[in-house]
Amino acid sequence: MTDRSTKVETEQSNKPARAAAAVILAAGKSTRMKTEVPKVMHDICGRPMLAYVIDACREAGISQFHVVVGFGKEMIIEAFKGVPGVNFVEQHEQKGTGHAVSMCADALKGFDGDVVTIAGDMPMIRAATLRELLGNHAAAGAKASIATTVLDDPSGYGRIVRDAKGAFVEIVEHRDCTPKQREIHEVNPSYYCFDCKTLFETLPKIKPNNVKGEYYITDALSIILGAGHTVCAKTNVPAEDAVGINSRRDLADVSKVMQRRIQNELMAQGVTIVSPDNTWIDSRATIGAESVIEPFSYIEGHARIGANCRVGPYAMVSDGAVVADGAIVGPGLLTAFDAAPGRRQANDPEARQNVEAARRPPVQTRCS
Repeated sequence: MTDRSTKVETEQSNKPARAAAAVILAAGKSTRMKTEVPKVMHDICGRPMLAYVIDACREAGISQFHVVVGFGKEMIIEAFKGVPGVNFVEQHEQKGTGHAVSMCADALKGFDGDVVTIAGDMPMIRAATLRELLGNHAAAGAKASIATTVLDDPSGYGRIVRDAKGAFVEIVEHRDCTPKQREIHEVNPSYYCFDCKTLFETLPKIKPNNVKGEYYITDALSIILGAGHTVCAKTNVPAEDAVGINSRRDLADVSKVMQRRIQNELMAQGVTIVSPDNTWIDSRATIGAESVIEPFSYIEGHARIGANCRVGPYAMVSDGAVVADGAIVGPGLLTAFDAAPGRRQANDPEARQNVEAARRPPVQTRCS
């Protein structure tokens, strides 16, 4: 079984060529979601979307994470205050991405390495993409790098402008694009890497020369390029991973894609999921090989299902439940189990009654 909760990668192969830190932007308020909950705290398959971003950074070999908070900061800080390597930096006024990153100047003072800058509302981010970004940055000897993607419908995204030879020139935000620039399909999914010293020398030079009057981190790339430094821009972000979340519809769409990713990983490890579209599995749950998950099953939180089990149909395995190897879980609700060998009963009497009431012969429920 593989635990997809927060991991600390120690393998040498995952370490960046230079020391690397992450600046994660999580200060904004999503007005289109009509919520008082910070956008990055909305759940994707059981976890706040910010958790996926931190995990991807950690798996890419980054060990320090500077999370820029603003709206709803108390909720974010409370949820992540115990996570190793996380530091919180407050942005009192939301003046754009460049301004947000500049809030980390003191936290990164004296840091000799690279800074990955990403948005906290992009839970589809993969560690492999960040490792490639860092690797391309090092190989090019760049002072700034960006990972781009190509979308069939680039509406709303900043366009990657290149010269006649294909070299990077600048990023133009959608609202600032000319009609010709809006025809560009290579876009900016907001995966950046900067040399730390160069980044914080450049940020004060950014001017709010745009429709919104904000300080854009994208302008730092043009300034660095204009100073004669190398800016690396390679297309290596899968279109699926470039999706940000700005509405409840986006939240639902991304959750569906993430659920399929979770299930694909489990199936690759030897788990049978009879009907993926009619099954929901939390990103933190673990399931042993040769287990079969029948349709309309819901597996929540840190549930642990052993090998050679059969769950469902119409079963719910709750957060914290431990299902012994070879167990058959019939229809109903299973909450926390006593994992001691030989004790085949749920700790929660009400849950046990629900299971017994829902059991259909010859299916039996065995808990441990």
